[in-house]
Amino acid sequence: MITINELQKIFGEKIAVDINSYTINPGEMIGLVGNNGAGKTTLFRLILDLLKADKGNVTIKDIDVSKNEEWKTFTGAFIDDGFLIDYLTPEEYFYFVGKMNGMKKEAVDERLATFERFMNGEVMGQKKYIRNFSAGNKQKIGIISAMLHQPELLILDEPFNFLDPSSQSIIKQLLKKYNEETHATILISSHNLSHTVDICPRIALLEHGVIIKDIKNENNSAEKELEEYFNVTVE
Repeated sequence: MITINELQKIFGEKIAVDINSYTINPGEMIGLVGNNGAGKTTLFRLILDLLKADKGNVTIKDIDVSKNEEWKTFTGAFIDDGFLIDYLTPEEYFYFVGKMNGMKKEAVDERLATFERFMNGEVMGQKKYIRNFSAGNKQKIGIISAMLHQPELLILDEPFNFLDPSSQSIIKQLLKKYNEETHATILISSHNLSHTVDICPRIALLEHGVIIKDIKNENNSAEKELEEYFNVTVE
């Protein structure tokens, strides 16, 4: 599904991403973890062609993302609220996203119904613009918009941020169910190790832009290894 080849991104004197080779197979659900500044968001922006690589390339289904836009038709992503059109209401935004992906209003309504528990009565019918919603509800709007057209590839940067515990639990269930039912390839990054370990059978550990560990996670087997890596003793 995704092939990363000799990918490098440099900001000034800092090498933000430096990945020689990495392959993500169709249908995999992968968690990307690492400390602040490890390069997680930069890597996602390179995959989505939001940043120009200084070296190497990313292909999605053998399509070089920097040279052809066909991959966009089957990809959904939410990185931050810069992806939102904040002068629209959520309803207007969802219908806009649906229309961009060839969905009729009825199909959008049907799809939105599957997120009813996640929205918790706080998103639809509020008669206000997206810019006036809380950070948590903006996060929900972004995640839903990324999943609306049932993409084959879904990329979410820190999807658990700003969400209350109940919403975090619901989105974990939704992502697992979506992966199981559609066999979509899903990439998430998160600072929350327990959530990542709960739902991702494969975890990539990023440090200074380099994937230093590619961990197979069966029945939360990666939890101990990750805790040991991130554990810092203060004396």
